[in-house]
Amino acid sequence: MADTTRGKSPGTALILTGGGARAAYQVGFLLAVAKLSTNRRHNPFPILCGTSAGAINAAGIACLADNFGKAISILAGVWRNMHAGHIYRADTLGVGLSGARWMSLLALGWLIRNPPRSLLDNAPLRELLTRHLDFKGIDRSIARGALHAVSISASGYESGESISFFQAHPSAQPWRRVQRLGIRAQIGVDHLLASSAIPFIFPATRIHREYFGDGSMRQLAPISPAIHLGAERVVVVGASRKNEHLDRQRVEAHPSLAQIAGHALSSIFLDGLAVDIERMQRINQTLSAIPPEIREHSGIPLRPIKTLIIAPSERLDRIAAEHASALPWGVKALLSGIGAMNRHGGALTSYLLFEKPFTRALIDLGYADTMARSTEVGDFLDL
Repeated sequence: MADTTRGKSPGTALILTGGGARAAYQVGFLLAVAKLSTNRRHNPFPILCGTSAGAINAAGIACLADNFGKAISILAGVWRNMHAGHIYRADTLGVGLSGARWMSLLALGWLIRNPPRSLLDNAPLRELLTRHLDFKGIDRSIARGALHAVSISASGYESGESISFFQAHPSAQPWRRVQRLGIRAQIGVDHLLASSAIPFIFPATRIHREYFGDGSMRQLAPISPAIHLGAERVVVVGASRKNEHLDRQRVEAHPSLAQIAGHALSSIFLDGLAVDIERMQRINQTLSAIPPEIREHSGIPLRPIKTLIIAPSERLDRIAAEHASALPWGVKALLSGIGAMNRHGGALTSYLLFEKPFTRALIDLGYADTMARSTEVGDFLDL
């Protein structure tokens, strides 16, 4: 089939953010888009940018971008039948050994020659990705014009740089900015494992000469890869309520380790995106006040980017607290010790709650939130 992307703008980008099990919400959005589309095979997102768990969803679409409906059905099947054991060793023995190694490290650190690399072992995730993703489909989709580019972001532990590994049409070019690079690569399982390696919880993954961790770390501009790859419009699917402001309340108890860890992870996964969206909106407002001919004459290397933001209408940490009991016994025991099994620890739990009662609740919420804006979504994507 002829390449239809050459010589024209690739158009719309889909940005899928991090958040561990929270990424199930993205699948609800994708199911709604497939439902609204008049052509289920057509991929409305020529540019796919994924970070952390969102990288896995982005790759799932990219591998079957020439049949969007089928790609989303496969993703939905995986997420709707999710079990923690599909992502990390969740059996009592595996969790117990991990806990024992960490306790030994804390008590006898100077005697431990091979310290644990992470709290949990994500070897099952490699098996899951290998089983469900055919990475050869990315080149096929690019050749057929169903996909312009897919970008997977990860953070280098040695360099401290945010690297966007992208597989794309030959017209896409690498880029370099302060602390962030775009590098052409053949996307594979290692890129997804690196991008989704939540710090401390999952082990880093080596790609070429460097070890990489979760792409949300050090990611100062989550929307940037889409713009570098040529997007004129972006759809951002977030993992927290838009413009959420909570009343400050008086508390007496010291925050638990789980509450502190959840707060730290939220700052990694959520804050950078919110700041980048705000920055882009300010740039759009500024550019709208400058006539296009003046921008061109002055050599201003900026262009307005149309944006659609889809965000949960409910707090995902509260939903996680309601379903925390679905976790395997060993994981619950491990998390209970740091206070993650109560309502204040829901944020941390929400990142690790890869169990179908929670993932199905998030899929349903994502679908409902998107269908509630069906006219706006349909018009933006020209479905």
